Amino acid sequence: MLASALWVLVGGFFAGQLARRLGAPPLIGMILIGIVLGSQVANAIAPEVLDAADDLRIVAVTIILMKAGLGLDREKLAQQGTVALRLGFLPASVEAVVVAIASMFMFNFDFLTGLLLGCVVGAESPAVIVPAMLRLKSLGWGVTKGIPDAILTGSALSDVLLLLVFALLLNFLGQGGAELVKLPGGLSLSPLQLLPFQVVLEIGLGLAAGFLAAKLLVLLLVKQNWTRNAVQDMIIAASVALFLVVFTGVFPYYSGYLAVMAMGFFLIEFDPPLARLIRGGFDVLWAVAEIVLFVLLGASIQLQVLGDVLLPGLLLLVIGLVVGRGIGWYLSTVGSNWTGKEKVFLLPGNMAKATVQAAIGALPLAAGIAGGEIILAIAALSILTTAPLGAWATIVFAPKLLEKGEVDPTKVAVTGRPVFLAAVDTSPLAADVLTKAADLARRSHGEILVLHIDNVGDEQAVKELREQTQLFLSDIRYEFMRRSGTVPEEIVRVAEARRVTDVVIGKRGHQRENVLVGSVSQAVLESSAIPVMMVERKGTQANTKPDLSQNAVSKRE
Repeated sequence: MLASALWVLVGGFFAGQLARRLGAPPLIGMILIGIVLGSQVANAIAPEVLDAADDLRIVAVTIILMKAGLGLDREKLAQQGTVALRLGFLPASVEAVVVAIASMFMFNFDFLTGLLLGCVVGAESPAVIVPAMLRLKSLGWGVTKGIPDAILTGSALSDVLLLLVFALLLNFLGQGGAELVKLPGGLSLSPLQLLPFQVVLEIGLGLAAGFLAAKLLVLLLVKQNWTRNAVQDMIIAASVALFLVVFTGVFPYYSGYLAVMAMGFFLIEFDPPLARLIRGGFDVLWAVAEIVLFVLLGASIQLQVLGDVLLPGLLLLVIGLVVGRGIGWYLSTVGSNWTGKEKVFLLPGNMAKATVQAAIGALPLAAGIAGGEIILAIAALSILTTAPLGAWATIVFAPKLLEKGEVDPTKVAVTGRPVFLAAVDTSPLAADVLTKAADLARRSHGEILVLHIDNVGDEQAVKELREQTQLFLSDIRYEFMRRSGTVPEEIVRVAEARRVTDVVIGKRGHQRENVLVGSVSQAVLESSAIPVMMVERKGTQANTKPDLSQNAVSKRE
């Protein structure tokens, strides 16, 4: 078990990074290394780990759907009107019907068996689509019209519908028929007649469960203060999310995955600071869950089942995507403000299939349904083709087809480490500047660029300044830079060239009637487009409060 875990984590990480360095999405490398480590090639993963793959997959999908919910924008969804709702039902359902009809001619299936295959093929993969859409939101592509939000919401709703239809058909074909369901009042309905009510019930109760779970988290973590740090907050939030999914085994009348996504969405509405804290924690969880998910996904793909269905299977997938989803995407965006290019983006952005296919692809064969081996083969083929292709095409075509808007940091995690520029000289004020910069870097896990403008050439003083820097910043990544020239201009030039987050500089002189006295600090403050933080030394005490003068405030704004 431990050796298998090591192979999965280490192999998946380096395979993903290798794929990224080659310009491909990391999941491609993870799936490929999973195939290599699986039973069909190296057989390096213990059977116990493969047996637990379904449970681990549930955990991973729960994490990514929580991230999706925490990244949704209510205003953008409201702006889209019914587009997100139509994306949740039309593309997947039309694709399923088109695949069913095509399979009748290509594999001699009857319509219901073909529709069963259509449900397997038509289901969208949250594990591929959600990270891709969140990445677009963090980069600003399509955010003005809320296109990533619409795709995120639609993919969650579509899986609710197709999984319900799949369960209905599996039960019907496996038992050779279906009994009428008796309702209170003597009314009897067939499972097909009951399906619309089940869809509405699962969606409605899923949203209600997410609403109540978000209220519970705010009560426990904010109002009652049951936790003492961010780690404990994450333990509670992750446990509640996983409970929502697992409890569907006891109470199967709501969508657990939709409930998790709704919980994240409502958390933003109820307590944005808590939502931001939990979003950061789930980012860390996803870094591990992503590797486990896609490596085990690759290891579970049965390559030998492809056999003679490879070429007709590829043709079937193309027909389903181009014809079926093409019609669904057109109907979903009719009357919207999407441009032609933005509608075309739905092809790469909304095509990926992986996790659902891995979870249900083998069920028809296990149930003894005729054609089950073909359904399993096409499910595996859809994972191998659409997941890598969709992930890659989303990254490549988003800049070509979508407009770039302003990123909303309240809905996505801020990427990258902050870099602080500490402008120091050889005076005693340097210690206060370094102390303040070090405090900022430790709190934000940032880095420091220490800049010394030296026009004198006093080597002994510079050596002492280097030693002082090493003393104050011994546990922080930093770079000591020595330059010459006009001090204010050089500070601003280096700050802009290195794209630092903030400038920390010492302030001499005093403040009289809200007018700063001190030529260097005043010149930097007036000419820098980057926020400037002033550190003032008064006697032996350092004033490390940020400057609140009118000029300083305007620079931050």
